Amino acid sequence: PPANGERPRGWINRRGLPCPLPADSGEAMFNDTTTPLSLLLSRRSGKPRDMIAPGPDATQMGNILHAASRVPDHGKLAPWRFVIVGADQREALAALLTEAYRAEKPDAGRLELEAMEQFARQAPSLVVVLSSPKKESKIPLWEQELSAGAACMQLLNAAHAQGFVGGWLTGWPSYSAAVRAAVGSEGERIAGFIFIGSPSKAQEERPRPEPDAVISHWII
Repeated sequence: PPANGERPRGWINRRGLPCPLPADSGEAMFNDTTTPLSLLLSRRSGKPRDMIAPGPDATQMGNILHAASRVPDHGKLAPWRFVIVGADQREALAALLTEAYRAEKPDAGRLELEAMEQFARQAPSLVVVLSSPKKESKIPLWEQELSAGAACMQLLNAAHAQGFVGGWLTGWPSYSAAVRAAVGSEGERIAGFIFIGSPSKAQEERPRPEPDAVISHWII
């Protein structure tokens, strides 16, 4: 901390937990863990390319994924799965993405291939969330897919609640049949790549919809 005893002006302290800013600081406070409601009202995803260590340890990741499984799930089907891509598997993932991208786009340039490598290597931790619908069930596919999306969102919330930042990315890798086959099974789809780590710099707010633009009251 600063020698003058002032509160550190950052998003994490030495323990990797959020360090709230003074209310009169004029700076936004994101992922405020003071209360559950303050966390939800200040929730902000992090940019995976800006994430640094530390990421969650095994116990913290277990808590994150346990929380991610506690989502609305009509029929109690668990129509989703979580695949952890360990640090020792990132180079293999980078090779998979570049090879699959080159196979689909033979004329791909250097920058495109480097983007695939960067995608695979960013942030300390990575979880691939798979939509794994149970097609034999009478529960509509749409509802099962919504549950997978809820699992992604809950995973982010749990990561933020433990003082980390998370980012949910899709992009080309999420829609590649080759990538899906490497991380999932037939009939599954990649709902997202969830990257988790610590922020390397202060986050900035993004445009948010005005309440009146998205909230209405049904009146007969």
